[in-house]
Amino acid sequence: MLTGRQYKDSLKDGRRVYFEGRLIEDLESEPALAAPLQAIADGYDKYYSAEPGAVNPVTLAPRSQQELRDRIPVITEMDLLLNVTYQSLMTLLVAAGRLEDGAPEFVPRIKAYVEDARLRDIRITECITDAKGNRSLAPAKQDDPDAYVRVVERRQDGVVIRGAKLHISAAAFGHDLMVMPTKSMKPGEEDYSIACAVPVNAPGVHITNTTYHPRGGDMRDYPVSAKESIPDSMVIFDDVFVPHERVFLDGQTEHAAVFAHSLGLWERLGGVSFMVIQADELVGLAHLIAESNGTSRVSHVREKIDEMMIHATLLRAGLEAALTNAHATPDGFYYPDDMYTNVTKYQGAANFSTMVRHLHDIAGGAVVTAPSMSDFDNPELRPLLEKYMGTGPGVPGEYRTKLFHAIRDTTADSYGGWHHVTNLQSGGGLFAQRLVTRKNYDIERARALGLKAAGLSGA
Repeated sequence: MLTGRQYKDSLKDGRRVYFEGRLIEDLESEPALAAPLQAIADGYDKYYSAEPGAVNPVTLAPRSQQELRDRIPVITEMDLLLNVTYQSLMTLLVAAGRLEDGAPEFVPRIKAYVEDARLRDIRITECITDAKGNRSLAPAKQDDPDAYVRVVERRQDGVVIRGAKLHISAAAFGHDLMVMPTKSMKPGEEDYSIACAVPVNAPGVHITNTTYHPRGGDMRDYPVSAKESIPDSMVIFDDVFVPHERVFLDGQTEHAAVFAHSLGLWERLGGVSFMVIQADELVGLAHLIAESNGTSRVSHVREKIDEMMIHATLLRAGLEAALTNAHATPDGFYYPDDMYTNVTKYQGAANFSTMVRHLHDIAGGAVVTAPSMSDFDNPELRPLLEKYMGTGPGVPGEYRTKLFHAIRDTTADSYGGWHHVTNLQSGGGLFAQRLVTRKNYDIERARALGLKAAGLSGA
């Protein structure tokens, strides 16, 4: 296993990482990248063991419903890249079970890769969403054939891929990129039916980065994003060679969607796990700021907080249902129920904006106009700010201002905007969850009940 320092040193491997147009040779030297890098290194130190042959326990697949359940609080406490690595390994194991009948030649490769990744204690990021070009056209019909990642050459020892993957969180900080088709493929789209693991420092890989990390000012004004920022990337594969042992699907169009469906399930479970905590956090902030504003007994404020609590409770119930109804792969690895996971993710994403609207309505305009925390450091300003930002005994101005900054940072600034988009898009947009629901919902039972209600049961 690696220590945090060893992890940082392992990234100095010649990778092509860019930020604001500049090639970044040392991630620690770039302030916007250094904070998330340190968070990941801290995660390495948290789970480090010097025992020979030890592996990170978080990367072990759950062998029962209870183990799957026990993993949820761990998921929400670990750093994002370790969580993505866990999701990646679980995706591969679930996909392997689904390939046993149709493409068994890839199963040993997948299992060998998973075991090797655990032993080397590497971090893996997921590369699924393609550039897509003209969305109305299929991959093979695009003006530019590279709009979807594809195989451009097949050699005796491997394949060469070209294309780009977008919206890849923490790509610059991992060791491997898990590449997979973004959707199901049809005959004629064999070159786009490629799944493989690519080292981040492989020749031809280029990674750009964007981030919501605070870019100056007083970090106290960003109580959450200053500590929890993570960059998102475009990963470009410019004729990258991948050896056969790292290829997990190549040309089998009928199985192209297996990886995406498996990844979507684990992505959405992770998303739901965080949404449950996030929903409770929004309730807490709404209650605290209403109390500080002196409006906690106002009827419309109480009703909005009630609605936020109902939303949070329904998400927790959906997560519970997904775990209680978990299923096992042929190898005995447990994964959450597709139906409940997707329905809960949909509800959380579809209603997030409404919950944030309630919070903003309860809090008021100071969410975006409250003075900076550094203003409280000015001895001339402080008594005035305490006087006018405070609301009476027990509610000092600094206390209330910190609440406003927490609300702004998490819901109304760069980090908040990131949450609005990622809650919708992470693990697939709302339409993806509707598709899974449509596939898994017991429509025949519903129809039978409808016929019975209409007195047509014998029809």
